[in-house]
Amino acid sequence: MVDYRKLRPSNITSPEYRHLLLLLYWPIYGLVFLTLERGLTLTYHPVVSALDAKIPFCEYFVIPYYFWFVFLIGIHFYTGFFDIPAFKKLMYFIMITYTVTSLTYIFYPTVQELRPTEFERNNIFVMIVKALYEFDTNTNVCPSLHVIGSFSVLFTSWQCKRFKTPLWQLGFVISTVLICASTVFLKQHSVIDILAALIVCAVAYPFAYILPDKLKH
Repeated sequence: MVDYRKLRPSNITSPEYRHLLLLLYWPIYGLVFLTLERGLTLTYHPVVSALDAKIPFCEYFVIPYYFWFVFLIGIHFYTGFFDIPAFKKLMYFIMITYTVTSLTYIFYPTVQELRPTEFERNNIFVMIVKALYEFDTNTNVCPSLHVIGSFSVLFTSWQCKRFKTPLWQLGFVISTVLICASTVFLKQHSVIDILAALIVCAVAYPFAYILPDKLKH
């Protein structure tokens, strides 16, 4: 476990703490994403597939959809304290995939028009979904960041000795599948957004999780 009690601005570049500098990517990315979401007016391309119409809206998937934040933040905290090599690979993967995704949003802006205008039920979960729709725009959807973020957690769990047991892996796989499914059942994304995210993940995986080990030898 890393002892951060001795961390100071003067020693953050030391071998013990310099991995934390990778976290600087997050505020930079956040600024870029906010600009794309709120600060630019672009010509958006609708993303839809025939399969999207066959997937019913289900408000209960808002639970795994929001669990994504716990999932992603949790793996940052765990690896940041207990597994620095895995933390670095996680950040490499995030930096590659989120940068590629941001560039995609710039050069091929996308929008989805799948959200329901009327709801069959009126319950707390529908209320949460309505609030989500108001907060989150329906632009910049392909590839899906929810899918990419979920797989970053799953891939990183493969690097951690503690999480290599069948029970832990089952939990990570189920969580990843439910989060990915939530994006289409909540009509936040098209199936195409998921497929595009999987392609980005597949391309980035060797660069983030395999190449760093090879470069050490």
